[in-house]
Amino acid sequence: MFTSSALGIDLGTANTLVYVKNKGIILNEPSVVAVNTTTKQVIAIGHEAKAMIGKTPPNITVCHPLKDGVIADFDMATALLKTILDRVFKDKGRFKKPNIVICAPSGATSIERLAIQDAARQCGAKEAFLIDEPVAAAIGAELPVNEPTASAIVDLGGGTTEVGIISLGGIVTTATAKIGGDSINDDIIHYLRKEFNLLIGAKTAEEIKIEIGHAPIEHAVAQMTVTGRDLVTGLPRSITIDSMQLQDCLSETFQAILELIRRTLESCPPELAGDIVERGIVLAGGTSLLQGLDEWLANELFIPVYRAQSPLEAVAIGTGLSTETLHYLK
Repeated sequence: MFTSSALGIDLGTANTLVYVKNKGIILNEPSVVAVNTTTKQVIAIGHEAKAMIGKTPPNITVCHPLKDGVIADFDMATALLKTILDRVFKDKGRFKKPNIVICAPSGATSIERLAIQDAARQCGAKEAFLIDEPVAAAIGAELPVNEPTASAIVDLGGGTTEVGIISLGGIVTTATAKIGGDSINDDIIHYLRKEFNLLIGAKTAEEIKIEIGHAPIEHAVAQMTVTGRDLVTGLPRSITIDSMQLQDCLSETFQAILELIRRTLESCPPELAGDIVERGIVLAGGTSLLQGLDEWLANELFIPVYRAQSPLEAVAIGTGLSTETLHYLK
């Protein structure tokens, strides 16, 4: 039975969100930790740590403890999770060990899944359950996952893209690739370095992606002035780039996402294929907000493609709602 001490956590590569029933998303912080390498002390997490990226002295390191949707640095991930839980339960006198449901990539290995559960237990969880990301995203997008019809979901996260076809509460077929928002940021960094001899950081690449990033369809061209370090002179320099230039440098990543969806659809049972053609595909995750992505995918796949109502929060909402069925997760 759901109690106030049951939490749903979307432990994502880019952001960590906490959902509580009847309260909704109560915490949304970047999955970033700043640590003093001399004392091994955690200085900041979340928004505070993200603001330090690229601006720290040598004795302070800012890291992302999760990579490709799974734990890359166990100690830092535990510190992140512990601080987040401390913020959720500020009144330590009334702290109650919560049951926690955490989403995990459907392609995560048993060792990676155990690492996520161990981190949650070390942070005070009574029990830690895992739910596959495509299922959580589908629940959060209000798809009829328990009905005998196909619900097709594409979760475009920071580290991974997951495609799932769900029916009767389970995943019928799924595919995962280590491409997402971070890959797009890397593409932008490499493009500016190669074409303009300009070095920028991940934070600037993220801003470029959000402001003028566009899927490969016709659109009103947008421009942006970018400042970085000139690799020839070593001095700061500004250039102007437009959304058409970005389309070219991101084409490979877009094609990889398209092929992942195609591969999943090809392995879908024929009985469910008709449902997908009729009901379409739903996009979730922060990368799905890229301008024109839904329209481009619909044109390429000849299937309706829609964004979830709350793409950024769909996985967290689905994870939180799944706490009502802990007996099923067990």
